Amino acid sequence: MRAEEIRHRISTPLTTPVYPPRVTRFTDREYLNVVYRTDPEALRAVVPEPLEIDEPLVRFEVMKMGDVEGYGPYLECGQVIPVRHGAEHGEYLHAMHLDNFAATAAGRELSAYPKTVGTPALFSDNGALVGTLDYGTQRVATATMAYKWEPMDLDEARAQITVPTYGVKIVPDLLCVLARTEITDVTVKGAWRGPARLELFAHVMAPLADLPVREVVSASHILTDLTLAPAVPVHDYLAA
Repeated sequence: MRAEEIRHRISTPLTTPVYPPRVTRFTDREYLNVVYRTDPEALRAVVPEPLEIDEPLVRFEVMKMGDVEGYGPYLECGQVIPVRHGAEHGEYLHAMHLDNFAATAAGRELSAYPKTVGTPALFSDNGALVGTLDYGTQRVATATMAYKWEPMDLDEARAQITVPTYGVKIVPDLLCVLARTEITDVTVKGAWRGPARLELFAHVMAPLADLPVREVVSASHILTDLTLAPAVPVHDYLAA
């Protein structure tokens, strides 16, 4: 394979397509979001500088991707933390667990998403919306929300999921940056709020419980179509 051909590849193995070389569209992306209050010291221990914390809050999310160009349907689950970067308010992507290798690889290689393995689920069960995360055979998280309990303003729902997000991207000996991205081109198809509960279980490979649940603050259920924007570096740790 000539050097010019290699320069046009975006992933390895060089002869195997892993993910498409373009921005992809998400159709029927369904969110279960549970915002909870946690231990301030535990939060400060995991949020990287120069991001700052105003309140000790975490958003536990389960996302069911109805259809994704180039990847197909899959599920994702994780924790994001409300932060501030200078005057801009956003969220820090702390941990993300997926059941789709291509989406995991693309998130890590093309962007700055901290994606790893896991088996999330999102389904309705006897009047409740249920979101779970398993790591291997072990349960890591269970969230429940009253199903479509109260309609939510669509603009408020859009604002919830379009805040800027930050993640750390590391390529050993080559790159260590804080990157910023955001969700664009959003259509909110439905949104609801309601009472919720969240339980986290300790696991060394999926330590969501290291940010313990002190109080559930709010919960939302949102159905959207959207596109993710490319990540842009905003802080270089190697230059600091």
